[in-house]
Amino acid sequence: MNSINTLFLLSGFLIALSILASRLSSLAGVPLLLIFLGLGMLAGEEGVLGVEFDDYALAFSIGHVALAMILLDGGLRTRLKTFRVGFKPALSLATLGVFLTSGIVGSIAMLVFDLTLVQGLLVGAIVGSTDAAAVFSMLGGRGINLNERVGATLEIESGTNDPMAIFLTLMLVEILVGDIGGGWETALFFVEQFGLGILIGVGAGWLSARLLSWLDLAPGLYSLLALALGFCVFGLTSALGGSGFLAIYLTGLMIGNRPGRHLNFILPVHDGFAWLSQIGLFLVLGLLVNPSELLDVALPAALVALALILVARPIAVLIAIKPFFRFRWRGCNLHCLGGVARGSANRSGHLPGDGWRRERIAVFQYRLRGGAAFAADSGREPILGGAPHQGAAPPHGHAQSAWPTGHSSQ
Repeated sequence: MNSINTLFLLSGFLIALSILASRLSSLAGVPLLLIFLGLGMLAGEEGVLGVEFDDYALAFSIGHVALAMILLDGGLRTRLKTFRVGFKPALSLATLGVFLTSGIVGSIAMLVFDLTLVQGLLVGAIVGSTDAAAVFSMLGGRGINLNERVGATLEIESGTNDPMAIFLTLMLVEILVGDIGGGWETALFFVEQFGLGILIGVGAGWLSARLLSWLDLAPGLYSLLALALGFCVFGLTSALGGSGFLAIYLTGLMIGNRPGRHLNFILPVHDGFAWLSQIGLFLVLGLLVNPSELLDVALPAALVALALILVARPIAVLIAIKPFFRFRWRGCNLHCLGGVARGSANRSGHLPGDGWRRERIAVFQYRLRGGAAFAADSGREPILGGAPHQGAAPPHGHAQSAWPTGHSSQ
């Protein structure tokens, strides 16, 4: 069987199996994304199908596309009334909350993994933001009935916290490799991430919404045009130095709140796009993980994960929202639990590293964050230490790619 036929067969089989296995989520209470992740591992090199997949550059690209589609769908389904209710506390969690979570987790990782302070803080920055795929999946799951303010805050936070996490990750990487810029340059980067993301997202989203409501298209074309416009906004914002993830979420928000017949055709199709993105994202991460490598990092990664869930996130929530927004204790507890879904695929492209210990890195990523972080390689020395993995070569044609954390996620 040639490669293209094999690709169709395996991808179709895994997606169909993931959809059918989703019934386990409602019957047994198993989180959906863990099912997708587990199926990816079962299909992987050490699994039943024995699929060999270690193309971290491709995984990184899949992660970007999938998260962009998930955030666009999330924006489409967020009502402006809900956005106004949750925006201020979400912004506090997306900035101060991410900063505090990263600092606390980084300090603990430094002790657990015997890293330097900056290396430990880098690990904290990698897992400091919530994962949009996991949060949107959780909020859309059966039996989840949060009040409007708590649900809106969690959803908006997951769509807006990437700029802060990217800022911290890049700043710490630059410190480690000795390329840190001045204070003005660092502050400008932070402002660009948020500022351009908001300006382009809202502006282009408003124009896109007007265009979609004005055009008279065949029903099947509205959703494709909305997706194409969203991708254009994502690419333009990222190319100019802003947060493409924030921009595409705001674009979806503007489109979804513009009344018109177009929404009747866009929302059902984008729901399918979002499901496909979640399935693909976590299947790919599962394929990157070799189960035999789990034992190497299971205990220390589990300790850091527990510290994240039981210490870092609760402290960040209490400091970032409790004194300012009068959330009840029950609401704060829900923010603590709902915000521990970590992991996104948007920061790995900024990280230097060698093609080393990839399996260990992917396993660490899986254990610590349960999210989708992907790897890249450059010609620099590994910034988290350790001997190079024998036989690991950088992806062809990529001088500066991404790698999964062990190396830093994301």
